[in-house]
Amino acid sequence: MYRTNTCGELRITDAGKTVTLAGWVQRTRKMGGMTFIDLRDRYGITQLVFTDEADAELQSEAAKVGREFVLQVTGKVAERASKNKNIPTGEVEIIVERLTVLNQSQTPPFTIEENTDGGDDLRMKYRYLDLRRECVRKNLELRHQMTMEVRRYLDSKGFLEVETPMLIGSTPEGARDFVVPSRMNPGQFYALPQSPQTLKQLLMVSGFDRYFQIVKCFRDEDLRADRQPEFTQIDCEMSFVEQEDIIQLFEGMAKHLFKTLRNVELSDFPRMTWHDAMKYYGSDKPDTRFGMRFVELMDVLKGYGFGVFDNAAYIGGICTKGAATYTRKQLDQLTDFVKRPQIGAKGMVYARVEADGSVKSSVDKFYTQEVLQQLKAAMQAEAGDLILILSGDDANKTRKQLCELRLEMGSQLGLRDKNQFSCLWVIDFPMFEWSEEEGRLMAMHHPFTHPKAEDIPLLDSDPAAVRADAYDMVINGVEVGGGSIRIHDPKLQAKMFEILGFTPEKAEEQFGFLMNAFKFGAPPHGGLAYGLDRWVSLFAGLDSIRDCIAFPKNNSGRDVMLDAPAPLDQKQLDELMLSVNPTEK
Repeated sequence: MYRTNTCGELRITDAGKTVTLAGWVQRTRKMGGMTFIDLRDRYGITQLVFTDEADAELQSEAAKVGREFVLQVTGKVAERASKNKNIPTGEVEIIVERLTVLNQSQTPPFTIEENTDGGDDLRMKYRYLDLRRECVRKNLELRHQMTMEVRRYLDSKGFLEVETPMLIGSTPEGARDFVVPSRMNPGQFYALPQSPQTLKQLLMVSGFDRYFQIVKCFRDEDLRADRQPEFTQIDCEMSFVEQEDIIQLFEGMAKHLFKTLRNVELSDFPRMTWHDAMKYYGSDKPDTRFGMRFVELMDVLKGYGFGVFDNAAYIGGICTKGAATYTRKQLDQLTDFVKRPQIGAKGMVYARVEADGSVKSSVDKFYTQEVLQQLKAAMQAEAGDLILILSGDDANKTRKQLCELRLEMGSQLGLRDKNQFSCLWVIDFPMFEWSEEEGRLMAMHHPFTHPKAEDIPLLDSDPAAVRADAYDMVINGVEVGGGSIRIHDPKLQAKMFEILGFTPEKAEEQFGFLMNAFKFGAPPHGGLAYGLDRWVSLFAGLDSIRDCIAFPKNNSGRDVMLDAPAPLDQKQLDELMLSVNPTEK
């Protein structure tokens, strides 16, 4: 056998045993006539020692060993004279009696250490080396543990894991599809699923009652730290349920994961309507680890001759506790921050509450102390607090800008602790949102979302006011999952397609299979999908989901290790009836 033990399991109780280990060389060092090698595998590191008494050939072989060589060694376990308390095997070492070099290695392009000297692009190109680092490997181990716990939990609740196809038809709503040409059907294309939405609904029609799948999904959209062109969902659906049933079951799963994987006990999750989330936080995924809720200031600050405020459609502020010590330079930097193109504010007004309770602002010449005291009262500010104010001619846009300012202040003041978790449900989403690009109402979630029963009459008179039986789970400002009750009535589904601008013929072409299935007795049903990558990155305290995916794409959607996407040979293009190679345009 290649090994009797791993590099992470030997302890002082094993002293005197003869063992065989195999692994990679982490580092080598020489002290006098002795050679020390740290041997690493997935399970840990063990120190190897080539002593003065070792034969000359063995010493010579050890001297030739370099970083990342693959070795097999046999020797006796001995107590270390100089113990290393930082690793579990730090009390022992192996006195090597036999050494076999299983494979040599070139010098790696970066150090295989927790604090590596490799940049993102280099580590992505050599991802197989990056995965040897303990910190990266632990993220993948956490991912494995999470998927196992999800399966155990859902199995205990009567769910069946069912695989759905990867090659499906394209759908017009949502993000852009990745499409796959069909050689057997020239000129026709499959799409890779953005989610198994319609397929899991068909499983409910089939009577499966409770379904789940840990499934790859694909969206051809612009990338951010929490997005990849391919990602993994914990996809779930249930029959004969209402919104409360789903929220209770999956809040239970979240609590189970936190307790099992992080040893964190969570209380019941509060609920916040979409309207309140936007009004007080400017986001449908508010970070509630800290306060600074928005206060609307139109009644307080409008009408005093300051044109920026007098002409604004919205004026809002946040109170940052204890931040009145911010210098003019820091405040100028905050102003520059909100004026960045990504945020788009035209400026920022601030006011300090002094130790004596008076208020000093950047627009003092327009406001008396009496008005500034009204501002202080509206913001519930105290001595030492800093008030930051934004305004604009579009209320929703300004709230989003104020949201970015709030998050920045939360970061600067150390209020966004990655080891503190604030969870909530956001509910009562709008059913539709207006698309300037399409010039019509679009489904905020998807066209199969059920409207709230009391709002169904508004579908004819005021569809924009209709609320959905939809819900998102938000943790620390990250949407980790969401879902809805689905429409199971064919007539209501047809009405929904009509509002969304589908002709009956187009609805039949795109979703006829689902509409026809509903004619054979569809049960009331609903579900949700969690983003597995986001869950793991949240638990691991990562800034990007890339570090918990084995082989991720970069910010341009490229796999720099495999050099994909790449051009196809003309022969392949001809077989697929694709005549133009984009690189030749």
